[in-house]
Amino acid sequence: MPKISKRLVESAITKPNDYVIWDDDLPGFGLRVFASGKRSYVIQYRSNGSSRRFTIGLHGIWTPETARREAKAQLGRVAQGDDPAEEKLEDRNAMTIKELCERYIGDLHAGLIQGKRGRPKKPATITTDIGRINGHIIPVLGKKRVRDLSKADVTKMMNDILIGKTRAVRKTKNLRGKSILRGGPGAASRTVGLLGGILTYANDAGIVDRNVAHGIKKPKDQVRNRRLSTAEYREMGEALRRAATDPDLAMMTDIVRQIALTGCRRSEIIGLRWSDVDLSNSCVSGAPVTLPGRSSMAGVHRSGIVCG
Repeated sequence: MPKISKRLVESAITKPNDYVIWDDDLPGFGLRVFASGKRSYVIQYRSNGSSRRFTIGLHGIWTPETARREAKAQLGRVAQGDDPAEEKLEDRNAMTIKELCERYIGDLHAGLIQGKRGRPKKPATITTDIGRINGHIIPVLGKKRVRDLSKADVTKMMNDILIGKTRAVRKTKNLRGKSILRGGPGAASRTVGLLGGILTYANDAGIVDRNVAHGIKKPKDQVRNRRLSTAEYREMGEALRRAATDPDLAMMTDIVRQIALTGCRRSEIIGLRWSDVDLSNSCVSGAPVTLPGRSSMAGVHRSGIVCG
């Protein structure tokens, strides 16, 4: 058998079928000549009683000298009990962050992902989570393999969101609907938290054995702690009464009034149904609400209210 050299590689003729030229100096090292004319370097070895072939790479990217050194290294690993071909297959089939997110979204829709209270996440929360997954996580980390993800990768994603690299406007399934991704500290912090939840899900499923999103120092969101004064609440009430005389604004004024009286979120009031309301007990979805007097709305009390 000849020794694989540059001259041999370039002079090897093509045949109707692929064939291998084996090296005479290094047993198991060979040159595969494809019917298309391409050439690649390979090793052949036995593992657990089976013959295995491992492709080092194409000629041009690899030279005979560099391929020979790699062949020696891989055959040395085989002698120690490793199986390079099996490891390469596992790497090729390794789950990516995008694939993990798609599996997570499927379980979200199936009601298998629990929220903070141990209940399936609400539709509005699912929509928000999917928006962050498709808008921030997948664009930055989607192609990365889950098992290769590091704290540095998560930190980079967070910083990209923080400075607005993932800022975008995307169409939604709703007619003329759109999703606006602005980035910033709040989006960065909450997206890292969501990724941490996805990796906890992956850990529970045996996909990873650690959660690299835990312990990441997240930016603080702007905390809104200013409340309207009694005079400002009174002024808002007067404005709502004036607006209520306009039929086109009637629903809007009802929504704003209920938000002020109950402390519910805007989406909770907009999606509120009569089946969620218990007028006889002054409850919304079973949560008691103490309403203030008409003269002032400053004493609004919300006790564990869950709307919609």
